[in-house]
Amino acid sequence: MIAETVCSAVSAAGLGIAVVTAYRKRFLAATRIAAYSLVPVGLVMTGVVGWLADTAFSPTAWAGFGVLGAAWLLFAGTRAVERRRGGTRAERRAARANQAEAVAPAASAPSLGAGTRPAAGSATAPRATGSGDDFGDIEAILKKHGI
Repeated sequence: MIAETVCSAVSAAGLGIAVVTAYRKRFLAATRIAAYSLVPVGLVMTGVVGWLADTAFSPTAWAGFGVLGAAWLLFAGTRAVERRRGGTRAERRAARANQAEAVAPAASAPSLGAGTRPAAGSATAPRATGSGDDFGDIEAILKKHGI
């Protein structure tokens, strides 16, 4: 009963402020204030305020909120651990399989298979004639930038 009275008083005060704001020719703000001030009365009329009042004083409801909070904490904790580990079990298994196929660092072939490197005579990446393959790439990049 008290909650309904307070909500009605808050709505009446908000509508009064909306009228004063409209009198000052700020109609958009007045409409927004009127909309906000009608929310408490709408909540009283739909019964939400009564439900909240019954819930606030119910130990069973508070225990339910505690259980929901614990469930949320468990879910968030498992997601954090999953992100830190690098994904789900299937994703980790696939990553280990890809890693096992890699060639040793001293190997001459790329370790991840055939790449998408341009051909030696390609116009997009001109090769410089250098002493080694790696130095040729570096020289080509430097020449491209005018260095």
